[in-house]
Amino acid sequence: MAKRSAGILMYRAEGRRLSILLVHPGGPFWRNKDAGAWSIPKGEIGEEEDAVAAARREFEEELGIAPDGELMGLGEIRQKGGKIVEAFALEGDLDTSRIVSNRFECEWPPRSGRTQSFPEVDRAEWFSLAAAREKLLESQCALLDRLSEALGCPDQRPL
Repeated sequence: MAKRSAGILMYRAEGRRLSILLVHPGGPFWRNKDAGAWSIPKGEIGEEEDAVAAARREFEEELGIAPDGELMGLGEIRQKGGKIVEAFALEGDLDTSRIVSNRFECEWPPRSGRTQSFPEVDRAEWFSLAAAREKLLESQCALLDRLSEALGCPDQRPL
C-alpha cells in the first residue's frame, strides 16, 4: 500500500495574479538542487489522523507557524516514488523570513559514523505561478493547475 501524505498549498491572490508559497527541503542531498526540487509543505498522515489535521500539523512543523483559515481541497496526486499526497489550498500571507523548521538527523557524510542535524525545510519563498511551475517537483505541478482553475485565474505559463 502506498504511503499517504497531506499538505497545504498556500497562495496569495493579487487581483487575478497568484503567488505561491513553496518550501525547499533541507539537508545535504538537496543543498545544491533548485529547479524541480521545491515542494508544498507536507508530510505523512498518522495512523489515526485525518488528512486535514495532518496537513495543518506538517505545515506548522515545517514552517513554525500554524496555518489559519479554511482549507480548500485540491484532491490527490501521486508522486514519482508512489507516495499519494492529498493537498489543500489556503489563502495567506506568511512572512518567509520568520520560518523555523523542525529538524532531522542523519549520518553525514555517508559512512562517516557522524550524525548531524538539519532543518527539514531550509527556506520558503513566494513565487509567481509560472516560476512555481519551474521550482516545484514535477508531480506536484497538477496542484497549481487545480488551484488556478478553482480560483478562476488565468494560466500564467510563459508562451
